[in-house]
Amino acid sequence: MNILGYTISTLYPLWPVTEQTIINTINPHSFCVAQKDATFSNALKTAHYLIPDGAGIVLAAKVLHGKTIPRIAGADMHQHLLDEAQKHGLRVFYLGASDKTLALIKQKIATRYPAITVASFSPPYKDVFTNEDNRQMQEQVNNFAPHILFVGMTAPKQEKWVLANKDHLNASIICSIGAVFGFFAGTTKRPGIFWQKAGLEWLPRLLREPRRLWRRTIISTPQFLWYLLKAKLSNQQA
Repeated sequence: MNILGYTISTLYPLWPVTEQTIINTINPHSFCVAQKDATFSNALKTAHYLIPDGAGIVLAAKVLHGKTIPRIAGADMHQHLLDEAQKHGLRVFYLGASDKTLALIKQKIATRYPAITVASFSPPYKDVFTNEDNRQMQEQVNNFAPHILFVGMTAPKQEKWVLANKDHLNASIICSIGAVFGFFAGTTKRPGIFWQKAGLEWLPRLLREPRRLWRRTIISTPQFLWYLLKAKLSNQQA
């Protein structure tokens, strides 16, 4: 596992890849969820790249290791991979979201990235997929054989799905990016540059969707800071 520590170019060149590469993101909320979900924890730990998508992760790197690292949002990774795909004329597949969102993504790709061949599939909206659901998703991906597979089912569902199905997927790079599907399609507005640079991108999102996101701020943030404090004290005593 490699937690990116400098700039997104740390990953360059991503193409060509010599083996299937899994890219996941981590933020304070996902870290806290992983403490109580062994499968999700394993999905994060076994990823080839785990990118710091959260100001809390940047803070932890500074507090625990004395390293100053930039936050790399899932949207930044998505942009980076699309730039690589455009440069090399790759095939890109989007798995997740609604048919409406996927149609908007395809329109945007066709306009901005004409060298990319794109396909997509909207899986059923349910908490647990059946074997037939998984077979259908695998078939949709493998028939297209993408160089890059973006999975957008929200965490931890997407990371756990990739962990369980990656050995059956004909895709070189698999990247779980959740809400980025909506950001890129324009169905969900991403907070502006000011909020991104200030490490406060979560705040406008919380104000827009308090019922869905309140747990991340009210519960997970204090939990993460407690985990961080304990880790710091443990390091000092070691």
